[in-house]
Amino acid sequence: MADWFTADDGVARLKGSRCKECGTPYFPKNTLACRNPRCAGPKDGSELEDYLFSTRGRIWSYADARYKPPAPYVSGDPFEPYVIAAVELEVEKMVILGQVVRGFTVDDLAVGMPVELAVGTLYEDDEAEHTVWKWRPVND
Repeated sequence: MADWFTADDGVARLKGSRCKECGTPYFPKNTLACRNPRCAGPKDGSELEDYLFSTRGRIWSYADARYKPPAPYVSGDPFEPYVIAAVELEVEKMVILGQVVRGFTVDDLAVGMPVELAVGTLYEDDEAEHTVWKWRPVND
């Protein structure tokens, strides 16, 4: 997932692609061809460019993750429950799923609540700290 997001400039951003012809965004990155049936561009992938997504959105849905996910999914040991949120991005109007930063429960969230992208620890092992994008509630 390291190539799915970046925080190189200090701002967390999801990395994807976008069609140069029609502007359709893709996450994760699409490298084959534009899948928008209304696009008049070439269908060989040459019309796709790298794209950094907007950093804010609103909660579309959310849920508790109370049980350790089965393999091949990885989580910390010991497992700590977390909240997952589906967020509609402000600019692209597409929904991206991700964990909510620690310290928030489902009781703290609401549909329509504004959030911003952040980077946090997914799990740590003997070799590294593995990071992932997360959603952080913000004041409008």
